[in-house]
Amino acid sequence: MRTSAASFVLLSLAACFAVGCSQGVDLSSLDPVATAAAEEPKTPAAETPAPQNPAPAAVAAVPGPLNASAKSWPLFRGGSLANGVAPGVLPEKLELLWRFEVEKGAFEGTAAIVDGVAYIGDLDGKVYALSMATGAKQWEYKVEDFGGFAASPAVRDGNVFIGDIDGRFFCLDAASGKLKWAFAAEAEIDASANFFQDKVIVGSQDANLYCLEAATGKLVWKFAIDDQIRCSPTIVEDRAFVAGCDSEFHIIDLVKGTEVNAVTIDSPTGVTPAVHDQYVYFGTESGSFFCVDWKNAKVEWTFQEDRGSQAFRSSAAISDGLVIVGARSRKVYALDSKTGEIKWTFVAKGRIDSSPVVVGDRVFVGGTDGRLYELDKKTGEKRWEFESGDGFTGSPAVADEKLVIADDGGVVYCFGKK
Repeated sequence: MRTSAASFVLLSLAACFAVGCSQGVDLSSLDPVATAAAEEPKTPAAETPAPQNPAPAAVAAVPGPLNASAKSWPLFRGGSLANGVAPGVLPEKLELLWRFEVEKGAFEGTAAIVDGVAYIGDLDGKVYALSMATGAKQWEYKVEDFGGFAASPAVRDGNVFIGDIDGRFFCLDAASGKLKWAFAAEAEIDASANFFQDKVIVGSQDANLYCLEAATGKLVWKFAIDDQIRCSPTIVEDRAFVAGCDSEFHIIDLVKGTEVNAVTIDSPTGVTPAVHDQYVYFGTESGSFFCVDWKNAKVEWTFQEDRGSQAFRSSAAISDGLVIVGARSRKVYALDSKTGEIKWTFVAKGRIDSSPVVVGDRVFVGGTDGRLYELDKKTGEKRWEFESGDGFTGSPAVADEKLVIADDGGVVYCFGKK
């Protein structure tokens, strides 16, 4: 198996980073499309009297939450709530439709799927746009130096947003792959961005959560915690949820960029919190799994199978009263969402760092053993598996009645019905 160039390292209680950031770094020199055309000088118009009863000015619509649909999977866990549930369907029997291979490549991220195109970043420094119909490459974007992409892309309004291991956050045109703008954080960006109104929200190992104007990359605010941020921010209404390497679960006001509350957890984590109603679900490096009531900022329940439990690096999926999550113990758990009681357990042949996706009564998840598993949601019994030969750290993305997943050997797979 090929060793990843930027594989996920053990989280630690490192000291808080005292860092700043660069605002709206203009990288137009890297791409002529990023250069704004100069405005033509305008001749002042003659003044005219204001109307007696002027019509009210038009107010631009504020974008709402971004959700997965039958046709799209725009974020790492599908939508803003990060619940890992695909609204669409998949054929009863999955068949391999195509594969896209990058020589000496490696993928750790999850694809985003919008308008019949799958977008994914490679650890060797390229972002690819692939046709969902054929797997043909539509375009690729290459960073100028070593930087690679462990993070998953986020797609909205014709733009692809993705951060790299050098701490740069890029906005690319979804149709052409041309750079629109880039922003510089001070350390690696591991996870997908999310969106609030017309802003894009992303965290970094520099311990900051950044709020940027999606159109320009201009910094609106940044909020620092006491250690790295490795998760994607989960967004509910005007709140962002961050489970941090500082062993705290943070609730952040997205309008003000300030902390509303925090809940102490038992160890660091890089897991993206999943939300259902007023409850948030995530695991930690100590092998504990938490349910937090975010409205009251308190722990509702915790789960830990035994004192020797291994870390959770998988983000949970939530469906029909079940919280389904993988662990480094090689197990996939289904827990009762209200109590944390085990409903079923599936034992794989390798660690489960991939995050499960629920499609109807089926659960799909990848393992480091190179297998993509299909499990029965009610019982946990294995229905089907596909073996790639290389491990899966990235997670499935589901749209257009197809499933896309990439392995750490540099291959993107698409399954559906022939």
